[in-house]
Amino acid sequence: MIFLNENGALVAKHAGETLRIEGWGANSLRVRAAMFSGFLDDDRALTEVPEKTEPSVKIYTRDYLQGEGNTLSLPHAEITNGRLKAEVNFAGVISFFRDEKLILREYFRAYGGTISKESRCLKVVNREWKGIIGGTGYKLNVKFESNDGEKIFGMGQYQQPYLDHKGSILELAQRNSQITVPFMVSSLGYGMLWNNPAVGRVTFGKNYTEWTAESTRQMDYWITADEDPKAIVAGYTNVTGHAPEFPEDLMGLWQCKLRYRTQDEVLTVAREYRKRGIKIDQIVIDFFHWTVQGDWKFDEKYWPDPKAMVDELHGMGIKVIVSVWPSVDRRSENFGPMMEQGLLIRTERGAAQTYDYQGDCVEIDPFNEKTREYVWEVCKKNYYDLGIDAFWLDNSEPDYGVYDFENYRYCEGPALELSNMYPQMYSRIFYDEMAKEPGKKVVNLLRCAWAGSQKYGNVIWSGDIPSTFEAFYDQLQAGLNMGLAGIPWWTTDIGGFMTDDVNDPDFRQLLIRWYQFAVYSAVLRMHGDRGPYNIPPLDDRDFGGGYLHTGQPNELWSYGEDNFRIMKKYYDIRIEMRDYIKSLYEEASRNGSPLIRTMFYEFPGDEKCWELTDQYMFGSKYLAAPILKLNCFKREVYLPAGKWKLTSTGEIYEGPKTLEVDAPIDYMPVFEKI
Repeated sequence: MIFLNENGALVAKHAGETLRIEGWGANSLRVRAAMFSGFLDDDRALTEVPEKTEPSVKIYTRDYLQGEGNTLSLPHAEITNGRLKAEVNFAGVISFFRDEKLILREYFRAYGGTISKESRCLKVVNREWKGIIGGTGYKLNVKFESNDGEKIFGMGQYQQPYLDHKGSILELAQRNSQITVPFMVSSLGYGMLWNNPAVGRVTFGKNYTEWTAESTRQMDYWITADEDPKAIVAGYTNVTGHAPEFPEDLMGLWQCKLRYRTQDEVLTVAREYRKRGIKIDQIVIDFFHWTVQGDWKFDEKYWPDPKAMVDELHGMGIKVIVSVWPSVDRRSENFGPMMEQGLLIRTERGAAQTYDYQGDCVEIDPFNEKTREYVWEVCKKNYYDLGIDAFWLDNSEPDYGVYDFENYRYCEGPALELSNMYPQMYSRIFYDEMAKEPGKKVVNLLRCAWAGSQKYGNVIWSGDIPSTFEAFYDQLQAGLNMGLAGIPWWTTDIGGFMTDDVNDPDFRQLLIRWYQFAVYSAVLRMHGDRGPYNIPPLDDRDFGGGYLHTGQPNELWSYGEDNFRIMKKYYDIRIEMRDYIKSLYEEASRNGSPLIRTMFYEFPGDEKCWELTDQYMFGSKYLAAPILKLNCFKREVYLPAGKWKLTSTGEIYEGPKTLEVDAPIDYMPVFEKI
């Protein structure tokens, strides 16, 4: 092992591998390794210029006992940047220390003898590179020792009932309702970004932690150590980017359903809201308002004058957001030109098809600059120039017909190497152009994200999820972990997406409980695919806006007067909190803090708060305890130290304590910190 100090960076070389560890912001280190070749000229998620620091590098030898009283001197090195130190031993094994206390060490079981306590005859190494036959990349496996008692959070959104990921296996891949944002926050006081968009897997096992990239050209991760989760997330967003300013006129109600089929339907709904005295901030025009996928324009038969529609909505103070999919049907007027110019995803074998819902489609390649220019030019002409305010970038994983990542290729390389970054590149088709307007606050809606997506004006929602209380509970875990992964603008379909029968009283109870939760979240958005599907199509064509089914009405008044009164009551609460919500968005832009927060985010010194999974903080002021079970009208709530006012009665409680609180159908328990 050869160690070098290269201008304050620690470099180690051994058996064709070059390892580089350097300061990258306060109390933080970036760790890269590559076999034979140099490092990629791409910082991936680390897009921001890091705070200037002065790390210290030390290269030395350490004596090891070799039996019979003999010693062997072997090279070691370390780099210290603020509170974080990395030590590299003679075998290239890295150990990380926070304030001189070990927090993380690579897993190594390969040497016999008495050289180190990790010595084994298993031949398991800390960084394993397996060359991909016939290619220039590697399958990479990086292992770390597991810390007993450690809790692990963040990592994006996974459809499971676990807030703590310790013991979980997480696929590093984008799917509908699964979002890989590979930044973890540890209860031991550190955070780690796996700065690699490759498809892979992470296992937070009891025996060891293992990160795998199926195809990559380098190892790249960033690690930070700090006082508490809030400081760790702030440090992370300092190097990956902060969310921009959020417009105040989008902090109220967004109205959406699957799907408004005509401009008359949209205007009828907007006029009814105005008649009832309810201001909606944005109305959403969902998919198949177009002719075929990839035309990216209104079907003139059902949207004869979209400019007039937009003007009327703007006159009511309502913004308009339109669904854009990345799929291009072979029947589309854009398919031929885009295929000819190489602007679509390539398949490695078989037919050129990546998506097959309602058409034979190939999806766009947003890694290609020419693709981004082409799509924006079309969408600008057919939407933006008509006054459309924003874009709902659905299917942004992308939603492959089959998730055979090894069969797809982008202009920059194979999907196995890059695919997790797809949603971010897709969002930049629109953000990069819209943000050029002076004073423009860009807010687009996406179903997926990657590390750093927060800086591109992305509201992320949790995808096409079932309308069940079990799914509701899972979304709470998902949203809290998304916030810890640096994505503060996160929301859900109120009531879930997939609803069989809107008349089912159990569903209506779920809808109310979900709506109450949504009021105390980043974005209040009505949406869902509401059955039964007994509404006849508008025509019998096999294309255009008329033939596809639509769901049942999904406006606040659609579920009966009793439910309307509850939703109107909570709508009013949302409006009353506008100044507070504005302050939360400002905080998100300033230090990365999410709007919905785990209890330990605000109370890291309270051990019980690290265990709570069914209540959360809405900012630092409100403790929200959603009702996550059917026919539940009471629940326990834990109050950390301090004084808390129950919003239903005004009664004051002193924490820490656990108490039972009434939760009739028209009330979700919320405590205000005073």
